[in-house]
Amino acid sequence: MKKLIATAVMLAACVTAPLSMAGEKIRIATEGAYAPFNMMDNQGQLVGFDVDIAKALCAEMKADCEIVAQDWDGIIPGLRARKYDAIIASMSITEERLRVVDFSEKYYANVLAFVGPKGKALDTTKDALKGKTIGAQRATIAGQYLEDNFGNVVNVKLYDTQDNAYLDLASGRLDGIMSDKFPAYDWLRTPEGKGFEFKGADLDIDDHIGIAVRKGDKLAGKFSTAIKAIRANGKYAEINAKYFPFDIY
Repeated sequence: MKKLIATAVMLAACVTAPLSMAGEKIRIATEGAYAPFNMMDNQGQLVGFDVDIAKALCAEMKADCEIVAQDWDGIIPGLRARKYDAIIASMSITEERLRVVDFSEKYYANVLAFVGPKGKALDTTKDALKGKTIGAQRATIAGQYLEDNFGNVVNVKLYDTQDNAYLDLASGRLDGIMSDKFPAYDWLRTPEGKGFEFKGADLDIDDHIGIAVRKGDKLAGKFSTAIKAIRANGKYAEINAKYFPFDIY
């Protein structure tokens, strides 16, 4: 009978364990310099779409999470060095990154866009951009796309943060920038961005944004399950509406 009871307890544990992560501690990194997805508020607290999504996923998983800031250039090395367990920082799922980390399913999709001054023509065809100086954030999909597809005709200037690219655009040191569309959409509504606008058509490169974890970490699947749950229960839509008047999923 004792063996039967012990077996029953073990089976019950096997059944129930995957459904709850109560008490599991997860350390999550984000950049903190990519409004409106992740940035610092006036009190020095991390806020933004990525941060709200991270908190919602942790609540869904009943996990004890800590969210920390990490410079973009070192964010994957920090994950691999076990400084934290996951990256929720608007990171695109790419073949190159999949060689060194695993990803959850997407939690939003992205397109690229050019931004330039209002009232000043900026033809975004390759021939027309010849000789122009175009900026982007370094080590991003936008920066890589700009170098790969326009680098032989434009002067590419890369920045450590998106904010620094905006600053040079606003000061007239750039003819335009290439950016993920949604953070640029947010910047265009600020006092600094009101003199600028999107130029040309969106560049849809089938860019999906996921949560990065170390290779082989089961957290990827747990985050994917939680993403589906907050999409189904309305929490995702609530967070989305806080930042955008359209669905970015």
